[in-house]
Amino acid sequence: MPLALLALAIGAFGIGTTEFVIMGLLPEVAGDFGVSIPTAGLLVTGYALGVVIGAPLMTVLGTRIPRKRMLMLLMGLFIAGNLLSALAPAFAIMVIGRVIASLAHGAFFGIGSVVAAELVAPQKKAGAIAMMFTGLTVANVVGVPLGTLIGQHVGWRVTFAVVAGLGVIGLAGIAKLVPELPRPEGVHLRHELAAFKNAQVLLAMAMTVLGFGGVFAAVTYIAPMMTHVAGFADGSVTWLLVLFGLGMVGGNLVGGRYADRALMPMLYVSLGALAVVLALFTLTAHNKIAAAVTIALIGALGFATVPPLQKRVLDHAHGAPTLASAVNIGAFNLGNALSAWLGGLVISAGLGYTAPNWVGAVLAAAALVLAVLSAALERRETPHGATAAASAAPADRPTAVHH
Repeated sequence: MPLALLALAIGAFGIGTTEFVIMGLLPEVAGDFGVSIPTAGLLVTGYALGVVIGAPLMTVLGTRIPRKRMLMLLMGLFIAGNLLSALAPAFAIMVIGRVIASLAHGAFFGIGSVVAAELVAPQKKAGAIAMMFTGLTVANVVGVPLGTLIGQHVGWRVTFAVVAGLGVIGLAGIAKLVPELPRPEGVHLRHELAAFKNAQVLLAMAMTVLGFGGVFAAVTYIAPMMTHVAGFADGSVTWLLVLFGLGMVGGNLVGGRYADRALMPMLYVSLGALAVVLALFTLTAHNKIAAAVTIALIGALGFATVPPLQKRVLDHAHGAPTLASAVNIGAFNLGNALSAWLGGLVISAGLGYTAPNWVGAVLAAAALVLAVLSAALERRETPHGATAAASAAPADRPTAVHH
């Protein structure tokens, strides 16, 4: 794998850390600004909405900018947002800082996925995408717990200053290691938008919303579920999230490896197993050891879907994949927001803290149904039994995808 993927992974590590670390620092931030915990939760909601909006917006604005330069500009935006959060004199300013940082999120992963895929041979594309996303998964194992620890003992402002420093390292790595890629010939915004007419692209995005939504239906409410149902102490939740992060790392790498060999079977297995495990979580949540194992499995199976879904979007977006790739990243956050809302509804309805697991199981099962439908449509549209790879061949031609 090219060394340039390391620079992309470092940027992904910083972005993953800033996205999730705020969840462990809400009490400290709320106390400093004199706002309630629910009000401080706007820092989470604002970031998620910023990703959904920023993914297509920043990608469209960067249509005429070479991809390497756009990645550097996005990291600059990320650094500025985190510095503003660290120095914010008022809560509203911090919300603005979080939104600014979030605007870089979707476009960075969207453009970064395209760049990562271009740096390797066609048969290694999903593995290259997975390598970049490893930075995001490792952030949940190392960056988030460490950032939470720093914030609780030194101050949450220091955490965001450190995250801004990670952005500087990522920016320097991209400037040094990512090669200048030629811009595509004849690819304009209308070509990027045309990808959304492709039913396979839309189905892949829907699978992203539902599949990863299934994961976050359970994980969003992991703290009350583990403390009130499994009987864990409050301090154990951080380490349970580390287990979830370790599962994400493993699942991401396995998903990337096998998606290059058999993409659709990989999706069938991961989504089907995810639905089963989420359903079983309603039972295993009552036992500490079983709950811990289940949490790691949810992380692994959930993130095993990321490289194949991202690659499927790239394959079917043909010669103009950048916008579709970025919007698919926004779809992950849309799934997070949707599932968190649905999970909250069933808890509010008095169904208990394990009820969101059933919501997650249904969402994952719905994603599996879409995967089967997508494959059936592809078989019908592809003449003489040609493979999906063959139908996506134009995306592998250098003249079609290089910037």
